[in-house]
Amino acid sequence: METTEPILDAIRQRGADAYPEEGCGFLVGTVTDDGDNRVTALHRAPNRRSENRERRYELTADDYRTADAAAQEQGLDVVGVYHSHPDHPARPSETDLEEATFPGFTYVIVSVCDGAPEALTAWALAPDRSEFHREDIVRPDPEAL
Repeated sequence: METTEPILDAIRQRGADAYPEEGCGFLVGTVTDDGDNRVTALHRAPNRRSENRERRYELTADDYRTADAAAQEQGLDVVGVYHSHPDHPARPSETDLEEATFPGFTYVIVSVCDGAPEALTAWALAPDRSEFHREDIVRPDPEAL
C-alpha cells in the first residue's frame, strides 16, 4: 500500500475518536501499475454493529455504495477498508478473516490502547480468502501521489 503520513494520521485519529469502540471506513485511491493500492483519501463510515462494538465493526452495502459514489466523483475507487482494534494488536482477528470479502483490497488496522493510537498495519486478503498477508506501507514523496 502506498500512502502519505497525513492519511495514516487520519486513520489513527479515527481509531482514537471511536475508542473504546471500533472505528471504520474506506480507503480511496487507485491501483498502481504494479497492482498495489495507492490510498489518497479516506471515506469515513459509521460502525453499524449493534452489539460488541468494542470488538466488532460492520459496514453495509449502502456504506460501500456511498463511498464508491464519492470516490467516483473524484475519479478514484474504493481500494480497501480500515478499522481500529481497541486494546488489541494491529493484526487481523479470526472474525476479520471470516468477514473479509474482497481480495485485492487493502485492509488497514490500527491498534488503539487506552485511547491512544499505536501500531498501524496493512494486510491483503489471499485470493482464496483463506488468510491475510502483511503489506508494506510505502510513503512515497507526497508530490508523487
